[in-house]
Amino acid sequence: MKKFLFYFWQWTWGLTVNLIGGIAYIICVGIKKYDHDKIGYSNIVYVPWNQGGLSLGTFIFMRKDHPSETWTYNTRIHEYGHSWQCLLLGPLYWIVIALPSAIWCNFFEGYRKRNNVSYYKLYCESWANSWGQKATGLKMKLEK
Repeated sequence: MKKFLFYFWQWTWGLTVNLIGGIAYIICVGIKKYDHDKIGYSNIVYVPWNQGGLSLGTFIFMRKDHPSETWTYNTRIHEYGHSWQCLLLGPLYWIVIALPSAIWCNFFEGYRKRNNVSYYKLYCESWANSWGQKATGLKMKLEK
């Protein structure tokens, strides 16, 4: 029943986010044949980019072949946390999570490095870590 409610809520309240994620998933897995996996109720696609991860509802897109196993492990948990944020926020996900996250990721890298600020310091990123860990029952690992 929990799984049914997760998908029902994602595909009604979170329709806009999941529709875009679903189209990207079909292109990546169905046409381009990228590797894919699952975490919890979400689908992960491993894409050939040098970026981190991107969550679009129940669809997670993340870097393939990252040299750090810890990074890959943590990113799966983190992005799954964003899936649960979408479940809660639905169409508001775009302005509450996606936009601030994209700005933080793409325009504040220099600031974070200069001031030794964690990427996860931003409210939506720390929230994703917390919910991802709670939803999976896994704990994120510290980078060595």
